Amino acid sequence: MKQHAVIDSPYGPLTLVADDGVLCGLYMVGQRHRPPEETFGERDDTPFGEVADQLTAYFEGELKEFTLELRMSGTPFQRSVWGQLRRIPYGETRSYGELAEALGNAGASRAVGLANGKNPIGIIVPCHRVVGANGSLTGYGGGLDRKQRLLDFESGTALF
Repeated sequence: MKQHAVIDSPYGPLTLVADDGVLCGLYMVGQRHRPPEETFGERDDTPFGEVADQLTAYFEGELKEFTLELRMSGTPFQRSVWGQLRRIPYGETRSYGELAEALGNAGASRAVGLANGKNPIGIIVPCHRVVGANGSLTGYGGGLDRKQRLLDFESGTALF
């Protein structure tokens, strides 16, 4: 059974979605690939206390690695990409090509980019830490401005 809550963040409202009490979605307003609201279930803040606490600690600069149970629905390839995203350390970036190489398929950078764009749990599964081969900002479902702000925050060059 799905439930959702909406919490405030430096990016505006974040919609959290849980399936049987396990986080399965984190969406920003205006995010590309955001599912329709009616798929989020009833509004209920109950299953989101720990998620909200960890997000608050992250935005306050006190948390660098999330320790939440996640339920991510996607293809096996998408789930492998999302697993690689969780291995990118706080404050660091990787290119799409580097992620493809880590998956054992150096030629799959475009597929990695597509899977990255479908990440259903932004921020916690840090798709914002993926950049172009030359370090340039490329695609982000939440918008390039948000991506830059997150990267600046994590690198210590800007605070929310």
